[in-house]
Amino acid sequence: MAPSFFGGVHPRGYKELTCEAPILPLHPKTVSISMSQHIGRPCTPLVKVGDQVTVGQKIGDGEGLCVPVHASVSGKVVAVEARPTPAGTDGMCVVIENDMQDTLCPEIQKRESVASLTAEELTAILREAGITGMGGAGFPTNVKISSGMGKVNTVIVNGAECEPYITSDDRLMRESPERIAGGIRIIQKILQPERTALGIEKNKSKAIAAMRAALPEDMELLELRVRYPQGAEKQLIQTVTGRQVPPGGLPAAVGCAVFNVATCAAIYDAVYDGMPLVRRAVTVTGKAIARPSNFLAPIGTLYSDLVEAAGGFSEEPYKVLCGGPMMGIAQHTLACGTIKGNNALTCLSQADNHEVETPHCIRCGKCLDACPMHLMPLQMHRAQQKEDLITLEKLHVTDCIECGCCAYTCPAGIHLVQSFRTAKKMLRDAQAKEKAKEAVK
Repeated sequence: MAPSFFGGVHPRGYKELTCEAPILPLHPKTVSISMSQHIGRPCTPLVKVGDQVTVGQKIGDGEGLCVPVHASVSGKVVAVEARPTPAGTDGMCVVIENDMQDTLCPEIQKRESVASLTAEELTAILREAGITGMGGAGFPTNVKISSGMGKVNTVIVNGAECEPYITSDDRLMRESPERIAGGIRIIQKILQPERTALGIEKNKSKAIAAMRAALPEDMELLELRVRYPQGAEKQLIQTVTGRQVPPGGLPAAVGCAVFNVATCAAIYDAVYDGMPLVRRAVTVTGKAIARPSNFLAPIGTLYSDLVEAAGGFSEEPYKVLCGGPMMGIAQHTLACGTIKGNNALTCLSQADNHEVETPHCIRCGKCLDACPMHLMPLQMHRAQQKEDLITLEKLHVTDCIECGCCAYTCPAGIHLVQSFRTAKKMLRDAQAKEKAKEAVK
C-alpha cells in the first residue's frame, strides 16, 4: 500500500447506492451544450439555428486556452443563446433537438495504429477532439501535455474517486479497462515518463482486479488508503511519489503529470476511434433519487432528464449538486446541461440538511487538522469577512483546493468553502482593477 498525505477526512461513502449499477446509455430528446466547458476561454458557436448537425461535428471553437466543443447528438440546432450552466450563471449554449439517429460526422475516421504519429501530432489530435480533464477543474489536456514535455518523469493516473456517492469512474474501470489502458499508453508515447502509476482506493476491489488484468507490466497499480481527498491532484502526487507541489506551482514543477481515468478513456477514443469527447459517464445518486444509477450521457444532457431517467425524486430534495457532496456546486435549476467535467448529479434529502442558523466559530482547531494543504481555514475565513486582501494573500488562500474537509469537520457549520471562493474572487477582482489602472497609465 502506498503512503498517504497530510490531513483529510473519512466521510461515509454511500457508494453502495450505485457501485453495482452498470453504465446505461442515455438518449435525451434535446441537449444544451455550453460553450464554456473548461478553465480558459469559452468557445464561439460555429452553427446557427436551423442547422443540421451530426455526432462529433465541431459546433464551437476559439483561440488561446480553448478547445473545441462538438455535437453530442445528431439533429437540428433549435437555439443558440444564453442558458443556465452548472456554474450557476447563464452562458452561451447550443441547443440541439435529437433526431435519435446518432448519425456520425463523416470526418470521424478510425486508426489501426499510432506508431507513426509524433508526440506533436498526437497532442494536436487531442486538441481537435476537445479533450479536457474529466475529474477536476477541466484543464485542456493538450495544454497540460504540451507544457509537460521534457519536464515530466512520472505519469500518475487518478482512479481514486474518493468523493462520497460518486461511482462513475469505478464503473468505467470495471467496464472499459482496455480503453483506459490504451489511453495511458498514448500519454506514455507523448511524455516518455520513467514511471507510470495508476492509483485506486482499495475499497474498489473489482475495479482494481479489472485494471490489473488490463495494464501492461511497465505500469504500476497502487492500492491507496481510503481517505478524502485522496484523488486531489497534489495529494495524489504526494501519496504516489512523496513529492510536494510548491505553493502556486503546477505538478510539472515536481516532474509529475496527473490524468483522470475517464480522461484516459477519452484519449483512447479520440486517437483510435477518431471520436471527440461527446459523452461521459455520470452518476445520478443521493437519498432523494428513486433509482440511483450510472449513465453514459451525451454532453449537454439536461439535469431534468438525468433525474427522470433515474426514476425521478423519491422526495423533495434538500439540495441538488453538480458533482459530489464535498466539492459539488448547488444548482438552482434542472435546466442545466452536463459538461465534460461533470461526473455526478447528487440529490440530497432533507435528512442531509445540517445547516446551522447562526454559525459561530468555537476555535476547536478541527479545520486545521483536516486541511490537506496545510492552510489555516479559520484565519482565512476571518480575513475574508473583513475583506482583508493583504492577509488573504499572506495566508495563501489561492492554494485552497476547495475540497470541503474544513467545512465537513466544522462543528459550528460555518460555510468555509464558500468563504474561500468569495475570497479568491475578491483577489481576482482586485488584480483586474490594478491591471486596468496600469493600462490607463
